[in-house]
Amino acid sequence: MTDLDTPGLWEYRSAHQEPDDFDDFWQATLSEAADIPVDVKLVPVETGLLTVDVFDVTFAGFGGDPIRAWLRLPRAVSGPLPAVVQFHGYGSGRGHALDDLLWASAGYAHLLVDVRGQGGGYAGGDTGDPSGSGPSAPGFLTRGIESPQTYFYRRVFVDAVRAVEVLRQHEAVDARRVNVFGASQGGGIALAVAGLATDLAGVFVQAPFLCDIRRATLITDTDPYHEISRYLAAHRTSVDLVFGTLGYFDAIGFARRATAPAWFSAGLMDDVCPPSTVFGAYHAYAGPKQIKVWDYNGHDAGGSQDLATALAAFGTGLPRHAES
Repeated sequence: MTDLDTPGLWEYRSAHQEPDDFDDFWQATLSEAADIPVDVKLVPVETGLLTVDVFDVTFAGFGGDPIRAWLRLPRAVSGPLPAVVQFHGYGSGRGHALDDLLWASAGYAHLLVDVRGQGGGYAGGDTGDPSGSGPSAPGFLTRGIESPQTYFYRRVFVDAVRAVEVLRQHEAVDARRVNVFGASQGGGIALAVAGLATDLAGVFVQAPFLCDIRRATLITDTDPYHEISRYLAAHRTSVDLVFGTLGYFDAIGFARRATAPAWFSAGLMDDVCPPSTVFGAYHAYAGPKQIKVWDYNGHDAGGSQDLATALAAFGTGLPRHAES
């Protein structure tokens, strides 16, 4: 039921090594994106809520493609507000305007961002992915995997960094107190943003995906990681090419460059994002950090108890020397 016991997790260090030109690749990618105006559009949404205002947001992501999000602001709370940018799980979307009211109810400006091309799963999305790619296994994990330039998550990570910029520009937001949050795929995206964006106030990742990817393909046969295995079963000579591309997108590379205070969680019985892969990113994380392990939980990790931890963490901060 577990891949490593607790002592093994604390001893484990990932063998992942990012490509030598990792920093150059991402600097060039973000520089190219910066040439395109963010072009934010906000449309108020009538929800009937008495304590939260909701806005339908569109902004220019990678290549100028329109990205949709919900912005929720606490009503009758004076700014500038602390803020949370949230990224959702694999295959999901931003959902309904009335979903995910936690952060705004706690006094935060909250931006919940669509992942392009997703939203056909358990919560709907409204953002397409106009960019094409070569052959891929069903799902998103191998889309455009022939090259880091065409890989799906290159576009997604740029969208996510620009979402932070969108929230920082809002007049109600304290740009110095912007946090990123996500579970599963959202956690992997949040770690990427932590390594690419500067001056984040905090990072919270619950059972993060996209960590220690090669190890994950060897120790779980559960999707989404199994999408890579299926692809390589059909493209037998592409192993080096595939993991060469993924080297630019593994969250461990971003964790090594992240400095904002971070909180991790993992379920020891998680067969979607095995706990050793989460610990691989945790141990690599360069900033102050804490992690909570849930012995008898799977991919849900701590569930709502993790959310309570995130609320407390973002409210009080983490000492710069912390690690536990």
